[in-house]
Amino acid sequence: MPSSEAVNQSSARGTGVIHDIGYRHYEGPRGGRRQITRALYVHSLRGVFGLGRAAKSKIMPMGLATFMVLPAAIIVAVMIFMGAEEPLVAYTSYAIIVQAVPAIFLAAQAPQTVSRDLRFHSLPMYFSRPLTDRDYVAAKWAGMTSALFILLAAPVVILYAGALLGKLDFMEQTGDFLLALVAVLLLAALLSGIGLLIASLTPRRGLGVAAIITLLAGSYTVVSAVQGITYELGSEKLAGWAGLFSPMTLFDGAQVALFGVDSNTPAGPPGTIGKVVFVVVLLAVIAGSYALLSLRYKKVSHS
Repeated sequence: MPSSEAVNQSSARGTGVIHDIGYRHYEGPRGGRRQITRALYVHSLRGVFGLGRAAKSKIMPMGLATFMVLPAAIIVAVMIFMGAEEPLVAYTSYAIIVQAVPAIFLAAQAPQTVSRDLRFHSLPMYFSRPLTDRDYVAAKWAGMTSALFILLAAPVVILYAGALLGKLDFMEQTGDFLLALVAVLLLAALLSGIGLLIASLTPRRGLGVAAIITLLAGSYTVVSAVQGITYELGSEKLAGWAGLFSPMTLFDGAQVALFGVDSNTPAGPPGTIGKVVFVVVLLAVIAGSYALLSLRYKKVSHS
């Protein structure tokens, strides 16, 4: 502690006094942008699942992960017991069937990934290092996408393992399994961009959660109703085009176009043009949400 005389003298001069209180100076290697970005990515990925945080922070993500894989394990058990000659659920259909789980997961964890930094004004600390706003966005987006991919791919792996245990055709199942992994990666990228963009617009976590849930659940409910009604009225093309207006039906139409799988909605993309449009719109939404997220943090970093 400085003496009262030193303090009085420094106050009189209007200057401060720096005292060496005995802490050891850091003498190890200092990482640059790449190492900092990688560290932020790992920190973000771990944070999504509550790792390195209090026990209560793990309850929601780990519970949802359990709900995600439990139905797949039950399906595998039933398939093996019945001696089924083909999977009871297609690999590419599983994410659509249990879509409420990844939607809740995204709504709960996307705000935690970015809103806290806005709320507690942590961004100036990040950007005081050789980390740019682009690096920050890339790390956060990659962390959320990786977390969603793990969540979505885990049950697909279980279904694939069950198919092999049930002695189904190895080559056929492996091909379908690999296509499904590509599909869930696209879905993870789509949901991650949308969720992080919404969450980045407010420092209030509750508002981010509500907005994400409203968008995903509300759009799917409305689009599904429109598709069902128009399909029953005989307008199959209109029902197909309606799928463009919800993230989950957009993804479903794109995977129908890309991989030739069956649609999980009343009507898939209408014709060849429809398939091309669905794929282009899916990629545009992924790229657009990432670009808007980058613009958002470019503005924040200069404010």
